[in-house]
Amino acid sequence: MPNKLIHETSPYLLQHAQNPVEWYPWGKEALSKAQSENKVILVSIGYSACHWCHVMEHESFEDDQVAEIMNRHFVCIKIDREERPDIDQIYMNAVQLMTGSGGWPLNCFCLPDQRPIYGGTYFQKNDWMNLLLNLADFWNKKPKEAQEYAVKLTEGIRQSEQFNLITDQTEYSKKDLLDIFEPWKRLFDMLEGGYNRAPKFPLPNNWQFMLRYAHLMKNDAAHVSARLTLQKMAFGGIYDHIGGGFARYSVDGQWHVPHFEKMLYDNAQLVSLYAEAYQYTPDEIYKEVVYETLDFIKREMTSQESGFYSALDADSEGIEGKFYTFTKDELRTILGEDEALFSIYYNVTEGGNWEEEHTNIFFRAQEDTELALKLGLSITELKKKIAIAKQKVLDYRAKRIRPGLDDKILASWNGMMLKAYTDAYRVFAEKQFLDIAITNANFILTNLSQNSKLTRVYKTSSSQQDGSGEAAFLDDYAFVIDGLIGLYEATFNEKWLQHAKRFTDYAIANFYDEESRLFFYTSKIGEQLIAKKQEIMDNVIPSSNSVMAHNLFKLGHLFDNIQYINISAQQLRNVQPHIKSYGSGYSNWSSLLLNAIFGMFEIAITGPETEIKRTQLEKNYIPNKILLGGAAGTLPLLQDKMNNGTKIFVCQNRTCSLPVTEVGDAIKQIINLSTVYKNLK
Repeated sequence: MPNKLIHETSPYLLQHAQNPVEWYPWGKEALSKAQSENKVILVSIGYSACHWCHVMEHESFEDDQVAEIMNRHFVCIKIDREERPDIDQIYMNAVQLMTGSGGWPLNCFCLPDQRPIYGGTYFQKNDWMNLLLNLADFWNKKPKEAQEYAVKLTEGIRQSEQFNLITDQTEYSKKDLLDIFEPWKRLFDMLEGGYNRAPKFPLPNNWQFMLRYAHLMKNDAAHVSARLTLQKMAFGGIYDHIGGGFARYSVDGQWHVPHFEKMLYDNAQLVSLYAEAYQYTPDEIYKEVVYETLDFIKREMTSQESGFYSALDADSEGIEGKFYTFTKDELRTILGEDEALFSIYYNVTEGGNWEEEHTNIFFRAQEDTELALKLGLSITELKKKIAIAKQKVLDYRAKRIRPGLDDKILASWNGMMLKAYTDAYRVFAEKQFLDIAITNANFILTNLSQNSKLTRVYKTSSSQQDGSGEAAFLDDYAFVIDGLIGLYEATFNEKWLQHAKRFTDYAIANFYDEESRLFFYTSKIGEQLIAKKQEIMDNVIPSSNSVMAHNLFKLGHLFDNIQYINISAQQLRNVQPHIKSYGSGYSNWSSLLLNAIFGMFEIAITGPETEIKRTQLEKNYIPNKILLGGAAGTLPLLQDKMNNGTKIFVCQNRTCSLPVTEVGDAIKQIINLSTVYKNLK
């Protein structure tokens, strides 16, 4: 018989609906049962693309003997971390405090009142059974000790990642940036890119900061490390050379062997990163990555309604990476005489190039110019042959059994992908990118929004349509706002900005804490858990507080709203003292600090040729800029600037230079203002 998860819509929860474990979804029924029966709660958290979640399910949760122990002694709750990141944050924090590390699957044992007492990640079957029996015995015989430990641990959760309110109006300087960068750069892997450790995660926001730091601070080390990392990732096995898109991370130090799951949030951020890198240094490989990754998103991760799905599993047919790897014999069958060139290009060997015998992960080791010269081919001929071969392999691969698709549509990750499409459009002026961005923005506003309130998860069930879907969290507001601001800067259509402002005002009213001057992750009117957290540190995804600080900084300038600017400035003031101790954990905050130190250019383009001038301007790398304008506009900075003809206004610190008509002249003004501003610092 199926358990209580059978009526859920999360793909991850449905994967466990036939387990002999009596799983419950998080909710009143399970929590009340724990209280009434005085049982310890097992909170087991994962997500559908998680490989080790599948392994633990197969080894333990599908086993009748294990299930009998779990059902007898515990109330077992299964949670999709992507639907309920608020719960995941609390119990991940608990496990990290207890063990010093965390990950998924996350298994946390709690008292009947939800306070944690023990936890960990993946457990082998025998270890899991012993743990279950020991914990059940501990709760039955020593409940007072369990209660005392729960008090201390819960207090630790509540106090962790708390920041003091800084009221001093400190003036930032370049020294603050140097204090962040100098210890940070010691971690760079100057041979393979990324950081000198394994596994290697892409961490797009880290390298976005390095690009901006390199440009504004004229720093070669930041520039070289960022470019090396981008090339190594694009050449490595972490990138899907056949179908586009990136895997979640590389298990080794060379970007060779990926953990094959593909996450929407990684690919959204990496599109934005590679687009920005191309704007800084036009390298053809960056453009290829953007176009191929967005082809992958369009082909495999976009719903009929124009929402973006969450993830592709690492496994297919029960084997990690089977969908993506090939033997040399398979390639001979697919490509015939062209197999030899393809295998040289992607380092395919007869014995296989990773731990699975005879199978190969495609990766590149040489530039096209170097390889073409060795093989006696022209660059054009080499590229053409490889492109034809890739399409044949892609067509063949499409007939395989596909990895599982997590078809949840999340507001926050859709906001990231919306931003990615606008970034790609601004850099490459590819109309289809803008068309998809607009379609997705309309999808978000139609299906994930009611007035100024967002819903986190889009589901096709009727419950979603009546507004009773999962409440949104701060990251949903932050990333949707960010995407809408990006769409305004790509179109100059103020309706997108007005939507962004509505969501911002709602976030301030419902998430902002006047005492700490930071935002809570959960709404004041949402479910009250055992701790109320503020997500501050940047990780594989920038923190919701740092994204909101950027949003408020931009919207404050666009709307001339001093409240927004002051909130953003106070957020940065609270966090800034902590950045230098762990730069990579505060990379998005560091980018905001760059803007605070170097100033923000507000570039207004008005008149009938705004799109032409905007496209020309975007060929220049100006990371500290906001674009606004159009043939008509109501924003404060556009007042009295809608004269005859097309004009470009370069403004900074509430002062605008004389209008010019050519982008080249505007760039000269920016260079002159930058020089003056830097000299003042």
